[in-house]
Amino acid sequence: MTKLNELSPREGSTKDRMRVGRGPGSGKGKTAGRGVKGQKARSGVAVAGFEGGQMPLHMRMPKRGFNNPFRVRLAEVNFWRLEQAIAAGKLDAKRPIDGAALVAAGILRRQMDGVKLLGKGALTSKLNITVHAASASAKAAVEKAGGQLTLTKPPAAAPDSKKAKPEKVKAKAPQADEPQSAEPESEAPPA
Repeated sequence: MTKLNELSPREGSTKDRMRVGRGPGSGKGKTAGRGVKGQKARSGVAVAGFEGGQMPLHMRMPKRGFNNPFRVRLAEVNFWRLEQAIAAGKLDAKRPIDGAALVAAGILRRQMDGVKLLGKGALTSKLNITVHAASASAKAAVEKAGGQLTLTKPPAAAPDSKKAKPEKVKAKAPQADEPQSAEPESEAPPA
């Protein structure tokens, strides 16, 4: 029987690392493959994305798309996953099913902004399920099985970056009806 201290990798499957700076005979002595002097010959230097003044690759690539701060992210659940949990006894088909019940049963890790029901797999159980959205095939399958599907609107996502700014109060301009403070007229000196 093989012992733990006798285990070793298959012949030729591993390679020793190159030991640099160990004399001229190794081919990687003295400057150790770093060239002569300069910023990149020193330790602790990594110029990420710098290509010697040439326009770097990350700047040559075009920009595309944007991140919508109002996006609504829904957790997806399919019929096969629901049936699997019902068969395992983690989910009770006779009780109403919502996002919290799906998380408690271990079907979803988190609800995110809401739950969307998709129609992959066969639905045999009669379910009373409440979700934020459902595909057309999922709606038809729940109704065909004699269940009830309730759709609720997910909460509106608040913008990530923009904060509500307080309104600026403008100084009230004098009205035409209001008397304006008259400046005292300067009297002309007697000549």
